[in-house]
Amino acid sequence: MTTTDEETPSGPRTTARRGAGVNSLAAGDKAGAGMDRAFANLAKFAGIFILIILAFVAIFLSYNSGGALYQEEEGLVIGRFLEYAWPFVVGTIVVALLALIMAAPVSTGVALYISHYAPPRASKTIGYVVDLLAAIPSVVYGAWGMFVLAPAMLPLYHWLNQWLYQRPQESFGWGIPLFAGSPGLGQNLFTASVVLAVMILPIAASVQREIFIQTPKLHEEAALALGATRWEMIRMAVLPFSRAGIISANMLALGRALGETMAVVMVVSGLGFQWSLISAGNSTIPREIALNFSETAQGTERWHQLIALGLVLFILTLIVNLIARWIVSRHQEFSGAN
Repeated sequence: MTTTDEETPSGPRTTARRGAGVNSLAAGDKAGAGMDRAFANLAKFAGIFILIILAFVAIFLSYNSGGALYQEEEGLVIGRFLEYAWPFVVGTIVVALLALIMAAPVSTGVALYISHYAPPRASKTIGYVVDLLAAIPSVVYGAWGMFVLAPAMLPLYHWLNQWLYQRPQESFGWGIPLFAGSPGLGQNLFTASVVLAVMILPIAASVQREIFIQTPKLHEEAALALGATRWEMIRMAVLPFSRAGIISANMLALGRALGETMAVVMVVSGLGFQWSLISAGNSTIPREIALNFSETAQGTERWHQLIALGLVLFILTLIVNLIARWIVSRHQEFSGAN
């Protein structure tokens, strides 16, 4: 009996099927490679577009800041601009650093609890609540700071002023100038720093939580197997691995605090700078720009000064982010990929 093509396992029909399968796989590979190239080009375009926007912002600020440094009738007026700008620069740096000092240890503790101490269900719930804090608008934080936090902290300000400035001033002839002056309604740099600390805490905590989770399990299990307690395991395995991430997360939060506007506008009341954290006589760069930019005629020296203040703030935030990237690049050996 003659065997047909259909009855032969390795006949022409089977060969045709194999050929069709190979062709479909080749077509799928080509389609996948095309999608990879398209996605790579899209990502490259997005990165270049961000750099172009950043360059245009820098060019706009630099070009329009010239009127604050040079006047046709008077020549260079750099000294006058520095005299105008330094109180706001110092106020911005002080309030941001105070916020970072208060938020950094709390954010690290929250991240460690979520990643290594809390039960799974509680960890998810607390993580969701912490992330939700970052979604609250800054105007809500500002209203909370103005109507709730500032009056609540007035007794503390009066106590600090009395016992750390007035009493030492009467007894020794000097007092701590950080607590000099009248607290007024409690709207000062210290209140603003507390509000900013609450605002930047979820950012720093979320970043650090993701970094702590990436700690190699073998390192943690090896430390526990050697008899280390949970805290000793965190100190020997988790924190060294996450050192660069902790620093970069806090630097990212510092950049957020430097540029915050609305909450500071609502909480701080002042026009300049005083070496007192509780006196109502300080201001910051974002607050100065937000309050005066719309009321200033374009092209005037005052308008150019506000633009120059924006350039100073732009440079400050850029320096903070560059420092963070430099720290991360120096600790690449602790990255999750390694």
